[in-house]
Amino acid sequence: MLRISYFARYRELLGCEFERLPWRPEFATIDDLRRYLQRRGHAWALLAERNLLCARNQALCSSAETLHDGDEIAFFPPVTGG
Repeated sequence: MLRISYFARYRELLGCEFERLPWRPEFATIDDLRRYLQRRGHAWALLAERNLLCARNQALCSSAETLHDGDEIAFFPPVTGG
């Protein structure tokens, strides 16, 4: 099982704070998971953004990070300050 969290603007646009997905062998990387989620259509296309940040098990990582059953994944937009 994967636990996927969405933060800030992503949470608002998707109307979802987190979800659980059964583990699938085709979820080899975070990019694979992103493509799977994007196929839901409509607002889910925002996960294709280039500057999207992601974390695996509460550590920032690249979208090429390998996934394992039981991982916690988070997607969030870049943080800016002023």
